[in-house]
Amino acid sequence: MSTSRTPVVGTPLSRLDGPLKVRGAATYAFEHRVDDPAYLGLVVSSVTRGRVTAVDDSAALAEPGVLAVLTHANAPRLAGDDPELAILWSAEVWWRKQVVAAVVAETIEVARYAAGLVRVSYEELPHDTEMRHDEDAWEKPGAHVGLFGTAEGELNNGMPDADSAVGDVETALAEAPVAIDVTYTMPHQFQSAMEPHAAIAEWTGEDTLTIHCSSQGVTDARRWIAMTLGLPPENIRLISPHVGGAFGSKTFPQAYAVLTAMAAKVVGRPVKLALTRQQMFFMTGYRAPCRHRMQLGAGRDGRLTAIAHDSVQQTARSKKYAEQIAVVSRTMWAAPHRRTTHRLLPLDFSVPTIMRAPGEAQGTYALESAMDEMAIELGMDPVEFRILNEPDAHPESGLPFSSRRVVECLREGARLVDWDRRDPTPRSRRENGWLIGTGVAVGGYVAPQLPGNATRIEAAAGGRYTVSIAAADIGTGTWTALTQIAADGLGAGVDAVTLRIGDTDLPPASAAGFSSGISSWGASIVAATREMRRLVDEEHGGAIPAEGLDITVEAPPNPNASRYAMYSFAAQFAEVRIHEETGTVRVPRLVGVFDVGRVVNPRTARSQLVGGMTQGISMTLHEVGVVDNRIGQIVNHDLATYHVAANADVGSVEAHWLDAVDPYTNPLGTKGLGEVCVVGTAAAITNAVYHATGLRIRDLPITLDKLLPRGL
Repeated sequence: MSTSRTPVVGTPLSRLDGPLKVRGAATYAFEHRVDDPAYLGLVVSSVTRGRVTAVDDSAALAEPGVLAVLTHANAPRLAGDDPELAILWSAEVWWRKQVVAAVVAETIEVARYAAGLVRVSYEELPHDTEMRHDEDAWEKPGAHVGLFGTAEGELNNGMPDADSAVGDVETALAEAPVAIDVTYTMPHQFQSAMEPHAAIAEWTGEDTLTIHCSSQGVTDARRWIAMTLGLPPENIRLISPHVGGAFGSKTFPQAYAVLTAMAAKVVGRPVKLALTRQQMFFMTGYRAPCRHRMQLGAGRDGRLTAIAHDSVQQTARSKKYAEQIAVVSRTMWAAPHRRTTHRLLPLDFSVPTIMRAPGEAQGTYALESAMDEMAIELGMDPVEFRILNEPDAHPESGLPFSSRRVVECLREGARLVDWDRRDPTPRSRRENGWLIGTGVAVGGYVAPQLPGNATRIEAAAGGRYTVSIAAADIGTGTWTALTQIAADGLGAGVDAVTLRIGDTDLPPASAAGFSSGISSWGASIVAATREMRRLVDEEHGGAIPAEGLDITVEAPPNPNASRYAMYSFAAQFAEVRIHEETGTVRVPRLVGVFDVGRVVNPRTARSQLVGGMTQGISMTLHEVGVVDNRIGQIVNHDLATYHVAANADVGSVEAHWLDAVDPYTNPLGTKGLGEVCVVGTAAAITNAVYHATGLRIRDLPITLDKLLPRGL
């Protein structure tokens, strides 16, 4: 079986699914055709905490076209009681805008109108939605459900140990010749992907179910939905070939999918539900507000002696979701004494969830802002300060890095932006009423190969291949990149490979998250292509037999996983301009240099990197969920009032990467790039704002009301 052809891995191939999407022929969750569907309209709570005492659905049921009204009193009983998934399982109200009833009707218009006719009475209880800083209200994370299971003392996202301590931090800080003690905060932020969350449920038997649901991982989602419904996972088929963006919000199955299945069971026909944009702000998760106290100590020579990162993150009273928001300070810079802590503040909100670069996005903003402040206290160049504190190995575990080229990223970025010509004095540069500043930050993100992946390859005698794995394309280019990997592994052209993904009828796959997709799914495909080549060459004389071949291969574990610390890295440089009279902030240039291993497709990779940096601009300058604590509600719950960066807010965004293959992460030598691109942006911009104005903003987002009162 010949492989003597030009490799396509590394080629900037256009998206293979692009023509489908520009023609509108790519089928998203709500667009799948089913016979005679009914539609759901949601009734949501008007109180923040309490109990439903009565539901008057008479007016809704009298409306022509209404088929049923589901409440906690009549909805099908569920096997699970997870408050995030077990919708309508009790009369309890845990947050404002929680679903308390649902109308099933012949049309979407009737369903939504009739939902407004349902009258719900409540016993209202006192609520608490204020992000406070009193330690008496904090809780240390205990056991929390994440993608990798549950363990006592474990944070979400598989990061163990809520607290860590090395050396004597307090003494080192007290004795440090130079020390800083500063606090940074971040607000509610929301994913708001282009495709609304949607589901179609159709029972194909008494206990067999098909769900079309926008999902970042159909294998995991099927398991969680099956547990909630009390079904064996094999009785559910979950289909999601195309996902119109997710940013983490479609990782965990949301309750709306379970509700759609319940409604379909009640009315005996397929049921469709698409959340409105406003409903997505209350029902699909968000990045929770957080607070970071950063303490750094250093000698006069600029070497760090101590790092302390103490964090508090808001969570939901109903389900205590946690993220590893201080763990980045265990991994980035060398210091003999270090401490990180995580605390949770349970409040009466819906449950937070993953948002692009969960944990590191928040923690890096704090750490890298503090690193800038320390460099200034020392009178050192921020680039050289970081290089001086570059670790030889993982600072906490002592493991060698599989690859770490942070210094090269910093040096190359500095060259690209002419950093050596920068006057470090704040307010030293202005043009036509605009103050101009530049800033730098470094970011890192884990580069895992996740378990649970298998690939099926069907080979036809004519040299065509069908490659199947239940992976997800959330807009990142998975359709194209996996086809390229399969083509190279099989020694075939891209046009000879048909890829199938996003369906639980296919071999299982881990979810698209934690920058693990290409590394995990790609490793599985490599293993299957190697076995296919072996069969063809050793057992069939170098040719595919007339009857074809059909194999399914599970990806082996990475033998290097416990021997090396595996991360992607980036250095980002930001230029900002701030109008002296209005306080308007602009980012005319953002440059990122990335250490992300082998790049499978430079075109889709650049799209991801530029997109992540753009999202970082948005989180730094615009995005904030405003809470009215009197009623316990995010008041700007739509895209008219929750501002995200638009074209006018984004200048030149440049993505560069080092030409490198990581020898240990996986057979391809890739490292993730979809999240490391966002983690350093906020700090780079924040540091540039200080350089431009002399004002240190420690509370995101950086809006003019935080600049003008302090005197530009």
